[in-house]
Amino acid sequence: MTSVRPLRYDVEHRTRYEYSDGVRGCVLMLCLQPVRTPGQRVRRFEIETTPAASLSPERDGFGNRRHVLNIHRRHGELVITSRFRAELDVTPGVEAVGGWEEVRSRRLLPEYWHFVEPSALARPSPAIEHFVRDEGFRPEDDPMESLIRLSDGIRERFEYEPGSTAADSPVDHLLESGRGVCQDYAHLMIAIARSWGVPSRYVSGYLHDTGRAGERVTAAASHAWVECWLPGPGWVGFDPTNTTFSDQRHIRVAAGRDYADVSPTRGVFQGAGDARIAVDVIVNAVDRARLSGRNGNGRQRV
Repeated sequence: MTSVRPLRYDVEHRTRYEYSDGVRGCVLMLCLQPVRTPGQRVRRFEIETTPAASLSPERDGFGNRRHVLNIHRRHGELVITSRFRAELDVTPGVEAVGGWEEVRSRRLLPEYWHFVEPSALARPSPAIEHFVRDEGFRPEDDPMESLIRLSDGIRERFEYEPGSTAADSPVDHLLESGRGVCQDYAHLMIAIARSWGVPSRYVSGYLHDTGRAGERVTAAASHAWVECWLPGPGWVGFDPTNTTFSDQRHIRVAAGRDYADVSPTRGVFQGAGDARIAVDVIVNAVDRARLSGRNGNGRQRV
């Protein structure tokens, strides 16, 4: 039997803070280092900052790797650059082998509690209830097919427009305007799936652009998708922005209840005045020639 070589990616994520007034110091939490997961390995990782900063590694309650950044001197701007190489296995299709009773039984286990209860950015609202009722979304006989229909339906009903919302915008903004980005799609799917009793979590990472028809890529930015627990395969990744399962294009960094748990950078500045933030992401496929066509779990719908 011939083995399939993993796909390799080099990723660079650069964040630049510019202040109207020089700051006296800052403390930030960084969530930029990917963890090893089934099907993904991290071969190298580094963070550099300008000016130089103290970086203390730690691991949060969801298993994500973080760094606490401290600068205790005046500076006019801050640049944080992370770089890593990841290897991703080409995975076969997924198939769930259980019904709603088994799915909903997970809510009784403490390790799933955070992913079935509402969270700050993925919580029930009258607007979501109206959306679900008007669009006819409901749990059908098969949990997997129900989630596929939900993921695909969210893609079909909203216009993808970078800059139309902020990463931490409430889901109601997406429902009111009809426009949003990957974070909004993920939060909406999570809120609805949890209301059905499906453990669901928010995943942050990167998407490599392969040029597929209908592919929506957040150029120069990070990406977000959803993982739902299903009997048989366990955690299954759904990308409602691109109507696909997460596959060999999706480079995973962290997972939590919603964006607030896994934001790449957040923190406190002393005396910053007005601050501007600019983010630039580069994802290079080391094995670009092997990424053409449809592989793995992709369910491309144009």
